[in-house]
Amino acid sequence: MKSKILSIQELAQVLKELKKTKKIVHCHGVFDLLHIGHIKHFEKAKKYGDILVVSITPDRYVNKGPSRPAFNEKLRSEAIAALEAVDYVCINEWPTGVEIIGLLRPDFYVKGADYIRKENDLTGKITEEEEAVNSVGGKLVFTETVSFSSSKLINTYFSSYSDEANGFIGKLKQKYSISGICGYFEEIKSVKALVIGEAIIDEYVYCEALGKSSKEPIIAVKQVSSERFAGGILSLANNVSNFADNAELVTFAGDQDNMDEYIRKSLNPGIRANILKKSNSPTIVKKRYLESYLLQKLFEVYEINEKELSEEDNDRFYSILEEKLETSDIVIVADYGHGMINDRIVRLLSKKAKFLSVNTQSNAGNRGFNTISKYYRADFLCLSYPELLLETRNRMTSIHDMITYVSEKLNCGRMIITRGYYGSICYDKDSGFYEVPSFTNKVIDRVGAGDALFSISSLCAYKNMPMELTGFIGNVVGAEAVLTLGHQKNIETTPLIKHIETILK
Repeated sequence: MKSKILSIQELAQVLKELKKTKKIVHCHGVFDLLHIGHIKHFEKAKKYGDILVVSITPDRYVNKGPSRPAFNEKLRSEAIAALEAVDYVCINEWPTGVEIIGLLRPDFYVKGADYIRKENDLTGKITEEEEAVNSVGGKLVFTETVSFSSSKLINTYFSSYSDEANGFIGKLKQKYSISGICGYFEEIKSVKALVIGEAIIDEYVYCEALGKSSKEPIIAVKQVSSERFAGGILSLANNVSNFADNAELVTFAGDQDNMDEYIRKSLNPGIRANILKKSNSPTIVKKRYLESYLLQKLFEVYEINEKELSEEDNDRFYSILEEKLETSDIVIVADYGHGMINDRIVRLLSKKAKFLSVNTQSNAGNRGFNTISKYYRADFLCLSYPELLLETRNRMTSIHDMITYVSEKLNCGRMIITRGYYGSICYDKDSGFYEVPSFTNKVIDRVGAGDALFSISSLCAYKNMPMELTGFIGNVVGAEAVLTLGHQKNIETTPLIKHIETILK
């Protein structure tokens, strides 16, 4: 069995010789939970030629959610190699089959009947794969067999979600289809989004613990390495621009360093960036020290001038906003409470924004001084439960009453309150409250997860997506974000849709 499993390079050499006298057939996919549908597919594919080769998607490129693949690439390759119809198996090195088709040069590239209608392929890669197989003289063909779904079988019999989450999913998929959700995302592409907030550099310093200092009651560590990420509004803007083709950013960096080039390189190419300079200030850096073995955070150091903008800086900011607000469909304000947004700016946003989406973040640098009541109105709010408590200053009141209070105070019709492990509570003044469970089974790093959820749910709210669906998508985004250390990876449309599709199967 294991003699069937080769590296791509080894397999390419073997097929080069076989191709002189044999017809090569190629199947490609995840093949997570091997089932009768896969077996029938391989058997029918084999009939197109003499040698059947199966390439599998590597674990790192399986975009089906945090719990997938259920079986790692080694086990998946061994399971397929055990089938009589299969001659060779290899693990792909790329996200799609395009590159490997060019190396293996099959006579026939075989997909299941689900791909006959190319518009059903959410990734859009089937067209590229067809072009690739045509370019090597091969042909794309399809098998018609009994249809099963690994994702549906896993969801039904091996679900990693709680009973509460499974119950919610069951009700949700009776109301909404993946094609309908894709329709909303298609509409979001044309949205003109203006994103406002401070540029923050998140630096991670990885250390090895040496032990207690001999002279003082502190732990000594040795710095091993470090890396930095474009955080704050920069990460949020990248997420927005992955969904909305017309994204613009207004932000402040410091005038005491030269972070412009780094910031611009960190932003997606399509973002129109207005980077202003805050006088007598560094660009905000939040430096976190981590124990490298378990990636546990030890402590955090801020490089910051938390004072409000000078009158001159504020005038420039105000002038730019006046111009940009005229042409923006939605204004997404991530207010980190570090001095960028004062009452004058809030009044302008409240008056001129056509659709105002706001988060007032509570963090170590502003706790208790940056609550949502600094704003006069909003169309959509996204707050954490602790941020809601800071606003209402009453732990004894029910969360529903707190939400209603804030909604009435800001005349805001739609809200999401995030609660970590417990999911979120969503509110629509016309349809009421919705409790949406968490879809997270593993947490690597929570930094940036709230901003990711806020960014995508803001776009959904602008397009008037039903509130329970907006909350569901927001929590799926959050589940993806907490699997990434720092801001190594932003939220992208196609992987998110694939994740949603997998959950709803």
